[in-house]
Amino acid sequence: METIYLAIPLSCLVGSIAAGLFGRFLGRVGAHRVTIAGVAISFVLSTVVFVDVMRGNLFNGTVYTWAISGGVPFEIGFLIDELTAMMIVVVTFVSFMVHIYTIGYMQDDPGYQRFFSYIALFTFAMLMLVMSNNFLQLFFGWEAVGLVSYLLIGFWYQRESAIAANLKAFLVNRVGDFGFLLGIAAILYVFGSLDYATVFEAAPGAASATVADTETLWITVICLLLFLGAMGKSAQVPLHVWLPDSMEGPTPISALIHAATMVTAGIFMVARMSPLFEFSDTALNVVLVIGSLTAFFMALIGLVQNDIKRVVAYSTLSQLGYMTVALGASAYAAGIFHLGTHAFFKALLFLAAGSVIIALHHQQDMRYMGGLKRVMPITWVTAIIGTLALIGFPGFSGFFSKDAIIEAVHYSEQPAAGFAYVALTLGTLITAFYSWRLIFLTFHGKPRMSEHDFEHAKESPWVVTLPLILLAIPSVVIGWMYVQPLLFGDFFGDSIKVLPEHDTLAKIGAHYDHGGSVAWQMLTHGLTALPVILTLVGTALAYFMYIQRPDLPGKIASTFSGLYRVLMNKYGFDEFNEFVFARGARKIGSFFWRKGDESVIDGFMVNGTARVVGWFSSVVRHIQTGYVYHYAFAMIIGLFVFMTWFLSS
Repeated sequence: METIYLAIPLSCLVGSIAAGLFGRFLGRVGAHRVTIAGVAISFVLSTVVFVDVMRGNLFNGTVYTWAISGGVPFEIGFLIDELTAMMIVVVTFVSFMVHIYTIGYMQDDPGYQRFFSYIALFTFAMLMLVMSNNFLQLFFGWEAVGLVSYLLIGFWYQRESAIAANLKAFLVNRVGDFGFLLGIAAILYVFGSLDYATVFEAAPGAASATVADTETLWITVICLLLFLGAMGKSAQVPLHVWLPDSMEGPTPISALIHAATMVTAGIFMVARMSPLFEFSDTALNVVLVIGSLTAFFMALIGLVQNDIKRVVAYSTLSQLGYMTVALGASAYAAGIFHLGTHAFFKALLFLAAGSVIIALHHQQDMRYMGGLKRVMPITWVTAIIGTLALIGFPGFSGFFSKDAIIEAVHYSEQPAAGFAYVALTLGTLITAFYSWRLIFLTFHGKPRMSEHDFEHAKESPWVVTLPLILLAIPSVVIGWMYVQPLLFGDFFGDSIKVLPEHDTLAKIGAHYDHGGSVAWQMLTHGLTALPVILTLVGTALAYFMYIQRPDLPGKIASTFSGLYRVLMNKYGFDEFNEFVFARGARKIGSFFWRKGDESVIDGFMVNGTARVVGWFSSVVRHIQTGYVYHYAFAMIIGLFVFMTWFLSS
């Protein structure tokens, strides 16, 4: 099996290298065939590994020792357990669908081969991250995902906005990654190892270790630093600002980044580090608060967005907040379950948005859409399915995972749990409203685009619609299939550790009869619960305002113009970062340029040296008079000085 483990990421890497280095010779068809084949192989092998792990066959071993320093080995290794098995299946399946979809979406793009090379490399990086068994490889995958996302967000590098977006993503993630690296350094300092198993085994004994002579626990410092890395990758407030701007990249990569890869890396990492986080209530409460703020306030911004991709992007931010809250409530399994269901329906929504963009010749403003239901029936139906899953409509996959998270927070005894419960519950109403707003503005009502564009709008080709259909299926059925084993069974085994006093999912499970269908019991219970009621209210409000009374949104925006401007300005985060950090960085850079480069280096060291040499030369030049008696006098003086020094010594 070790060969299969190695082949899962390497098949993607081989496809990426082939398309990247030999794309000119392979041609467009050859480039997409070799990368799709690589990802397809990876998906099939991931499925084989998933089945093998479900039979109880786990693996934790070193593949390659890179170096040994101070007795600490730096290794490349794989940890294949239940958490890894689930992640690799989700990542490779969504990536496979995105690769197929890309054939249709990027068919006229001159960077066709380069794009396929990038997305295959992106998949390789994510697989190396989730399969790692040590912090060195985790960091390698972490940084590789960030690097390739930089290339993909700025794929259309001729656009100034794309370059600004990828720089923004790169720099914001450096803030989180700095904390992440410090966290890994602290782990090495405290535990003397970078191996997961060694660190996790020693965690209970090190839980009471303090920093120097303070009362601060090392375990809290480590968890907070690691979570800072997760805040960057998984776009949590205030390090969320890069994610909406990443929409400057092509739609396929928006789906890949936002659904199953980069933004879920932070969620996966915290779940993997559950043996550490469980010993720090402080860290868990910080996770709860940050996730709650992200879930609620990012959903509010989604209400006023007009770009179809940005609406879906802000829904991603909000749903990542839900996952983060689950981690803070120690409901790691519920967070990972929502990660899985979200991967399917969010990829579906992004790809459906891309299908609409193709049909309207890359128009992304929903104010110039409408009436597309008649000409794009497959895209419309699949987008409806994705929306029902996103809002947590009873029976769809998102319902089971989101309901479990809200219930887990309700049962949590952490001090921040009350605030989190209110934020998530209100978030269900907002999510339903902006999700249906997107559907109604895009597919329903009268066409608001030009008559020419509407007449030429048509359903996308099969390479675009087939992935939509294949993603719609798990968006419906995956919740029914896995809610019981993932949330209340022993699916994750020892890959996730929860202290008995923190086990909120066990408290929820005690209310269900596990001899029957837990999914059906959750459904019947959820129908009368407040989150579902608010979801239906949000749906009804969206229908009334965008189908029955489409004049109302404009009037409400005018009435509450102050609040509307705040949401349109995204709470001023961009302006604050521009004024404080970007402008401040420019001022600091300008200071060092003037005082350092111009004054010290150029003025003193370079030009100063030249001026000293020039001055000395001007003095010495006066000695060169051309008169013999001057030279004779100088020789006598020199001889006198020399003899005096020689005789005195």
